[in-house]
Amino acid sequence: MALRALLFDLDGTLADTEAHGHRPSYNRAFRKLGLGFRWGPKLYRRLLKQPSGRERLLHYLRRYQPELGEHAEAVSESEEAWVEHVHRLKSRYFRRYLRQGKVPLRPGVARLLREASEAGLRLAVVTNASRASVKPFLKYGLGQDLAQRISLVVGGDQIAARKPAPDLYRYALGKLKLAPYECIAIEDSAMGLQAARAAGVPTVITVNSDTLEQDFSAASLVLDALGEPDQPARVLAGRMDEPQLGLKTLRRIARSAAPRL
Repeated sequence: MALRALLFDLDGTLADTEAHGHRPSYNRAFRKLGLGFRWGPKLYRRLLKQPSGRERLLHYLRRYQPELGEHAEAVSESEEAWVEHVHRLKSRYFRRYLRQGKVPLRPGVARLLREASEAGLRLAVVTNASRASVKPFLKYGLGQDLAQRISLVVGGDQIAARKPAPDLYRYALGKLKLAPYECIAIEDSAMGLQAARAAGVPTVITVNSDTLEQDFSAASLVLDALGEPDQPARVLAGRMDEPQLGLKTLRRIARSAAPRL
């Protein structure tokens, strides 16, 4: 069977949004609200085990019980309402970072999106992020030329169960009217890998500083990045047929995943 679509995760895969966008935005929101705590890289790596930003905030409140100062009363009245307030402020800062060009695409992303689109493959974004969060990324992170090549966006607010559940991928497959083996997922985390593989979709991993130590044994290929002609990708597990991830390798992976007739 032929490869017909690439399904991209967003945060950490298309761009290193966690390190350059989300975590700085949380910390800026905390500072704006007069809160004394900040989320450093090690703590944030642990918080990323929660599938959404609101869940990270709620988990942090309950697990770490930070000093809240003047916000203690609001939290005691409604944790959820306070979390929503903080998350809205954080999202405003995140959109500002995107507009200012502070969240660049990872190496090889623009190249692969163009190559796949021009070869007739369909492109989708399958992410735990809400569609409201995806929209500014498409506009400012990808830009018009690349964004118009995306034929489907599936956000975490559309489905009851986010990754690591397979529901987002199954929904995307249904919308695209494709079998799992006609697609390849491109992810950066064990959570995303688990979701894609549970939906039957073969998966390529591009690690980042937050996910480097995770278990990717179920992936078809693990890379340090998608790579560019002058910046080759480093293979961490599996086999790649060219210096940067391209259609030759992806089609081979799809063929190997197709059912034997």
